[in-house]
Amino acid sequence: MQADQPGLFSATRWSVVLAAGDSGAPGAQEALEKLCRAYWYPLYAYVRRQGHSPEDAQDLTQAFFARFLEKKYLRGADRERGRFRSFLLTSLKNFLVNEWEKARAEKRGGFQTIVSWDEEPPEDRYRAEPADEETPETLYEKRWAVALLENVLARLRREFAASGKQELFEQFKVFLWGEKSGLSYASLAAQTGTSEGAIKVGVHRLRHRYLEVLRAEVAQTVATPAEVEEELRHLITILSR
Repeated sequence: MQADQPGLFSATRWSVVLAAGDSGAPGAQEALEKLCRAYWYPLYAYVRRQGHSPEDAQDLTQAFFARFLEKKYLRGADRERGRFRSFLLTSLKNFLVNEWEKARAEKRGGFQTIVSWDEEPPEDRYRAEPADEETPETLYEKRWAVALLENVLARLRREFAASGKQELFEQFKVFLWGEKSGLSYASLAAQTGTSEGAIKVGVHRLRHRYLEVLRAEVAQTVATPAEVEEELRHLITILSR
């Protein structure tokens, strides 16, 4: 998928959501829920870094998603230019200031379930976060970038699995960012009983597909094709800090 092709870009999640606004257009609610489920952890990390307990952070995150989906926060989104990453964090900040106490009074722990904590215990991930030298905003942005890369890898894994090549993907993925794993093309060729040339070709193809999927994933979270490259540069900067 090429993110800069208008026909394909027009069908991406955030562009669908923005176009729908509060009109209830078909597919908009499902697209928004998928985006929320894909990027819940950066929000949880932000709330935890604000000093809330694990229990309150879980309630806050679920309550925010419930309010976000019910109250059609999209009415405040910029139709001409906007990144889901930034819009989501701004919406969360507004929620924490204006609506959390009200939501907690209504039904503590009884919010609409957007994220299953049983499937992905958030505190297990949060314990691995660096010490408090990072601000909540910086941690949010870094976790967002990591979540995006994780989504790309998950999509590639599904593609390889669908064609019966998941084991091949697991072997090749260590080379996606260069030979930093200690495993060489030659050693992998010896392990798999194939040629080093075949390994190089396979890795080259995987890297090419990885970049395609990465661009497509970024396109899901921005409003226009022109923003894809800018968002990619921003995410690379965040990860390099």
